[in-house]
Amino acid sequence: MPEPVETHDPEGVDFGWVMQTTFVLSIVVGAPVVALVALASGVTLPTWGARAEFAIRVGAVVWLVTALAVYGYARRQQ
Repeated sequence: MPEPVETHDPEGVDFGWVMQTTFVLSIVVGAPVVALVALASGVTLPTWGARAEFAIRVGAVVWLVTALAVYGYARRQQ
């Protein structure tokens, strides 16, 4: 018989949920946003290194905005 899985009821914001949700939403929302910004800005990205650097810079902003939005949502819902 397997051991029962423990549960917990966090007081305040559940930061595990915030981190997981931020990760998923950053990927789901961030990939199209990076592609649209690259197309809309008219930046030339001739090498894979330039593309990666651009994606990291834009993706960091997307991640930060997503993290703050998810945290704000979690804080309002508690």
